[in-house]
Amino acid sequence: MTHHALTPTRRWSRPAAILLAVLLAVAGLAATRSTSASAAVPSGFAYRCGIHFCLDGKAYYFAGANTYDVFTYGSGSGDTETQYMDKTRIDAQFANLQADKVSVLRLWMFSHEDWHGFEKSKGVYNEQEWSEFDYIIQSAKAHNIKLIPVFENYWEAYGGIDTRLKWEGLNGGQPGRAAFFDKSRCPGCFTSYKNYVNYALNRTNHYSGIKYKDDPAIFAWELMNEPRYQDQSTAENVNGTTLRAWVDEMGAYIKGIDPNHLLGAGLEGHGSKYGFGGDEGNPFVYVQQSPYIDFTSAHPYPTESWANLTLDQTKKLIRAWISDSHDVVGKPFFMGEFNVQNVDRSTWWNGLYTDFEAAGGDGSAFWWYMDRQVDPNYGVLAGAPELSVFRAHSGRMAAKSGTTPPTDGPTTPPTNPPTTPPTKPPTTPPRPRRPLPHHSPTTPPTTPPTTPPAGSGCAVSYQLSDWGTSFNADITVKNRGTSAINGWKLVFSFPGGQTINSIWNAKATQSGKQVTVTNEAWTGTIPAAGSVNFGLNGASSPGTNGVPTAFTLNGQNCSIG
Repeated sequence: MTHHALTPTRRWSRPAAILLAVLLAVAGLAATRSTSASAAVPSGFAYRCGIHFCLDGKAYYFAGANTYDVFTYGSGSGDTETQYMDKTRIDAQFANLQADKVSVLRLWMFSHEDWHGFEKSKGVYNEQEWSEFDYIIQSAKAHNIKLIPVFENYWEAYGGIDTRLKWEGLNGGQPGRAAFFDKSRCPGCFTSYKNYVNYALNRTNHYSGIKYKDDPAIFAWELMNEPRYQDQSTAENVNGTTLRAWVDEMGAYIKGIDPNHLLGAGLEGHGSKYGFGGDEGNPFVYVQQSPYIDFTSAHPYPTESWANLTLDQTKKLIRAWISDSHDVVGKPFFMGEFNVQNVDRSTWWNGLYTDFEAAGGDGSAFWWYMDRQVDPNYGVLAGAPELSVFRAHSGRMAAKSGTTPPTDGPTTPPTNPPTTPPTKPPTTPPRPRRPLPHHSPTTPPTTPPTTPPAGSGCAVSYQLSDWGTSFNADITVKNRGTSAINGWKLVFSFPGGQTINSIWNAKATQSGKQVTVTNEAWTGTIPAAGSVNFGLNGASSPGTNGVPTAFTLNGQNCSIG
């Protein structure tokens, strides 16, 4: 929601104008690795396995919430440990969240205000506030809740990017804040944002001694709350090229510091394509096809006057996002905010959650779980009747977790997209697809791998993200035959002196330039006319990376592409 979540002395409101422009026609862009995998990170880190989330080698589905303002719990002055932060209130809130089966909590990790500000002036970081966030991480960990901290705000709440623009001598507001995403107009905005996330990722928690970038209590980071590049031109509203370039640059920067955590863009999912809001320079598909983004997000608020959707229309909207996320973008879908007002909330939640699960949604987070003075529009307090519906949803999501990672749907998006999205939309929004049935892959047998039938063929897609001294490769092995392959070994050679640091969804050995990759239990079967996907991270010398020129699968030569 384009909410303006503010300090207790202010309210948040919806910008009045919503553009209804033309639609972004979706185009696939191969997405690289998630961020990490069971073979690549310490126990407890979440990662992307194809179009779903995984944790410790198993599928992971979650039911979450937002308590965006937990960082403000305390007086905001006085002694850091006993006054500035209210540890009792923080712990009590996490205890309530745990009791109501909240698995993941999305929250703000930004403010430029004097009260509880993380960065009150440019480049000056408030140790007291960061110490409070250290404690928030510890409390979340003690209550078995993972966190999705958000680095910055598009909206004016807590200063947001308007403050960063002001630091550079520019005006914010709508649509002036679009300058934040344009390096030619605000190069200092790029620098100050990078400096901030660098500080956060490399901060050492003074309670645990663990750097934020190394802490599995963090489920994922989000670049920004609801970013847009709106009303700069009709083409930009539809295509989102400037915002996508910003997401690519900041995503690559963050991945260079923290390769272990998932990363999201924080999008709302608005667009004329979906009949929900307008085209605002942040198209759902194109922006989130960024190879540095690991999951998609959307924020449905169907009972807002500008949306005015029925329950059934909202179900279709969410299914359309899930379909595009899984089948076009090739990534998990996170419903990062949602709620309803002026309707029977329990009825709506039950309808939305059950349909979300049936459609294969990967994670949800309602807006917002409060601890006092409930907001009349969207606030939810412990004991609210709709929380019984949420707990049932959480239980069902937990029941889907801990299993062998599912293989329903493609594991990578198309490999030959146009370089820019087309500008002409269809006349009506596409109908959402029915969800594919859930199938768990078969564990490969202990007998020798099956050689692909002669003449059936195999193909390998190797998508490279080259950062000079390091690189990621997202690799899809395709079985073009009519029989399944049970157990596989892929052999190829790097073009230079590359070395593997980590690999996910597979196992690898390296001898010189030659790499031998074998399946994990959950990637052992390649169905007829199907595929499996794995990824790796490695070290390299600048200018030496490239796509290997030959691949063999169980001894048979494969085509490339």
